[in-house]
Amino acid sequence: MYSKREIIALNIANMLHDGDFVNLGVGMPTLVGRYIPRDITVWLHGENGCVGQDATITGTQEEMQRWKAEHGGEDSDWKTGHRDLINASCEYVTLLPGGCCFDSSIAFAMARGGHLDATVLGGLQVDAKGNLANWMVPGKGVPGMGGAMDLVCGAKKVIIAMEHCTKEGAPKLLKECTMPLTAVACVDVVVTEFCILERRGGRFAVTAMNAEIEREELIKRTEMELVFDKRLHEMEMPAD
Repeated sequence: MYSKREIIALNIANMLHDGDFVNLGVGMPTLVGRYIPRDITVWLHGENGCVGQDATITGTQEEMQRWKAEHGGEDSDWKTGHRDLINASCEYVTLLPGGCCFDSSIAFAMARGGHLDATVLGGLQVDAKGNLANWMVPGKGVPGMGGAMDLVCGAKKVIIAMEHCTKEGAPKLLKECTMPLTAVACVDVVVTEFCILERRGGRFAVTAMNAEIEREELIKRTEMELVFDKRLHEMEMPAD
């Protein structure tokens, strides 16, 4: 049975285009790499200093056999990836042909210079104005927001991958964020397990929904005001 995170990752992967230059943030966003269609090439950027990350090499025995058939390699390659290459979540990865590594300062110059087609980041809260809070968890010590502020200000599109509600069931899509902001009016798209929202004209429009939730239920689980696109379609679900 697929998880909420897999639904989110698949639907974000399907938004990407051949040749896109995309940063995947720590946590859930790194799962997006596993669902990028094999008939396109998306150049994944790591602020630790690389371009061309392939999907993380972890998974089931069936997935391992499929990966080996497509890429070759031994079982040990599948289990560990390359010991000198990691993604934002510190998971071992490989590089696509043509991928390369470089200094972290160059990676941040790419992010700050407007060269990224999109960045995919996790979110704690998003509000009706497109403000993002994703770096400080109340009651927990954190060293800082890391590269998130550079990514949301420099990327051409900011996509937020997050579960629709907190573990306690409280909405994360709010009228106004209550946590410290990462950036103001930066969010373009939010993808949750229930819906896809796009910011248009200062408010969010629901463009796709999970077939297992009704509009009334979605509105009930969301604090911010929602509008529904006339061409509303169903979200894609991972294969069982």
